[in-house]
Amino acid sequence: MLVRRWLTGAGLVALIGAAAVVYGVPSASAGEAAAGETAPVAEVRSSGATAADDHPAKSSADPVLSGKRRITIVRVGSFESGLSLLDGGRLTEVDDDRGRQVFVPTPLGSGEYLIKAYYGGGTGKPVCWQAHNPGDSQPLFVRGAACRADDPAQRFVVAAVPAGGPREYLISNRWAYLRDSARSGLILEELGDAPPVSSFRFNDAGPAPRRR
Repeated sequence: MLVRRWLTGAGLVALIGAAAVVYGVPSASAGEAAAGETAPVAEVRSSGATAADDHPAKSSADPVLSGKRRITIVRVGSFESGLSLLDGGRLTEVDDDRGRQVFVPTPLGSGEYLIKAYYGGGTGKPVCWQAHNPGDSQPLFVRGAACRADDPAQRFVVAAVPAGGPREYLISNRWAYLRDSARSGLILEELGDAPPVSSFRFNDAGPAPRRR
């Protein structure tokens, strides 16, 4: 089973919190992000210049970020669970073979990546991670969509965790960081002055699929 081969990690590492609200609402208090209307594309700032440039050597030189390797992703501190993009649904953690559990982070420049999702072994036409605002004060989350490199909602920043473990990264989209929520599962949250609370380990699973 694919997920049984994932490595588990330990420890959460703090990073200086991101600044500026870009989704048009203030960051939520008490841990959950309240999602408002997404700002127009012209007003959205990319976090690539900050999150990636702080640790360019560790991030950009890693083969798993070259777009030529497929990976599995596990949240540091989870147990026998890995990330999966469910069919017709959202990014979540599973301990079975459901959904697309193989990913290819494809570099776009400035520390940003298009994260393509495949079925086990890297089969099928990929779909890409996309930040989604469901409205109704619900937290932002990641869902699958047809890949579009020019869509800001699909341009994710992958930044190495300072003093973190091997291939341990933070994942964000326009200042909203991917993290685990006890109430809502994996969400994207604007952190204000708070440090990210979830980091993720990228595990090399072999060459990327030829059909990309």
